[in-house]
Amino acid sequence: MEKELPVSPRLSNEDLAPEQKQKWGWYSIFAFWMSDVHSVGGYVFAASLFALGLNGIQVFISLLAGISIVLVFANLMGKPGQKAGVPFPVVARMSFGVFGANIPAVIRGLIAVVWYGIQTYLASSSFIILLLYFFPSTEQLAQHSFLGLSYLGWVGFTSMWILQAVVFMFGMDVIRKVIDWSGPAIYLAMFALCGYMINLAGWENISFNLGKQSLVGSDAIVQMLIATALVAGYFAGPTLNFSDFSRYCVSYKELKIGNILGLPVNFILFSLFSVIIVSASIPVFGEMIVDPVETVKRLDSGMITVLGALTFIFATVGINIVANFVAPAFDFSNVSPQKISFKMGGFIAAFGSVLLTPWNLFNNPEVIHYTVDVLAAMIGPLYGIIIVDYYIIKKSQIHVPSLYTESPNGQYWYKNGINMNSVYALLVASAVAIIATFFVVELANYALFIGGFVSALVYRILMEKRLAWASQSSLAKQQ
Repeated sequence: MEKELPVSPRLSNEDLAPEQKQKWGWYSIFAFWMSDVHSVGGYVFAASLFALGLNGIQVFISLLAGISIVLVFANLMGKPGQKAGVPFPVVARMSFGVFGANIPAVIRGLIAVVWYGIQTYLASSSFIILLLYFFPSTEQLAQHSFLGLSYLGWVGFTSMWILQAVVFMFGMDVIRKVIDWSGPAIYLAMFALCGYMINLAGWENISFNLGKQSLVGSDAIVQMLIATALVAGYFAGPTLNFSDFSRYCVSYKELKIGNILGLPVNFILFSLFSVIIVSASIPVFGEMIVDPVETVKRLDSGMITVLGALTFIFATVGINIVANFVAPAFDFSNVSPQKISFKMGGFIAAFGSVLLTPWNLFNNPEVIHYTVDVLAAMIGPLYGIIIVDYYIIKKSQIHVPSLYTESPNGQYWYKNGINMNSVYALLVASAVAIIATFFVVELANYALFIGGFVSALVYRILMEKRLAWASQSSLAKQQ
């Protein structure tokens, strides 16, 4: 008879414990991805792929290939969370050890803090449009600045910071309701903006070739591979911690349906809307505008301006809460469960984002570039380790009591609560990915995949001795 494992207060609280009421259906997962895709960043990203010199068909193939890769990893990363009802940092305990899991948790949490600030800053730009539209006199606040941001910018940033904090404060049930209706609402607004821009430009002036050159042959293939990798990298963060949301799903079947609708179908449709609007900006404004906030700012229609600004406010707030608020909330709570609750973890991230002065980061493209590259170099290895461990080492089996105990009898105790094999694999793979990113220019766009493959290989090799030992122990018990 299996000995009962005591639950450690250093590893559990109400938020990290297995979810008992898994009631999300496919629509909630679909809405989750809508919130993640529908953003100013997603809009600009989709348009930028066309600027690589690829034609419409080539970009479509790249988008489909990239988002299909994301779909595969979303299914893989979401399964253990759905099966056990636990968030990402608890899932990571299987491969990193019950205390070692703080390593991937802190990495993911810190990355989310950076992007939380940047997304809040982007949302504030749309809010300022509304503020100037209804209160033109507030423009005078833009004449003075503090810490690199104008007083008007501070009003916008603070307002968006508070709005998101209020939504988050009510917990996951309210967050689910927000993302359930915000995604479809954004589609209606995008449809209206798209129709308005087509009417101004004329359908005959809409082109799906936004690049200055048209690539063919090997040059086109190289750019298509880069575009595919960029799509996968764009969703690397929220896909990694997808268990934070899949834990609430009623079944794995519902999860996969939501992923199919929310990723390939939704992403390509949103990209289509985005590209049409960007293409229409050329005949309407005389130049290509890839920033949707700038587009609505230039329109003469008051209704469209207000509608557009509200759309991008809700879109950015949606992705920020989904990708950059919930993740660090669980991640930081995992570090000290009894002292840091889910809500406190989220507010630690929110306050940290202000201290980073994200407007200075966003206005420095070189810093953003290095941030994205290092992100991919650190996140890729986590994918490789967690996936290999769960599907190959653990054979898709989870012993939930072992996730919450300090007992050496727990399956995920390893040595002092840390699996050093996963730490070694992470260090080796991250080093390789960073070297490839900063010293081999041709490989920079593939850091996510390089890190993932190297960590998977190294981890598998390092775990062979442990697998052999486990096999021998199993045979001994059967005799």
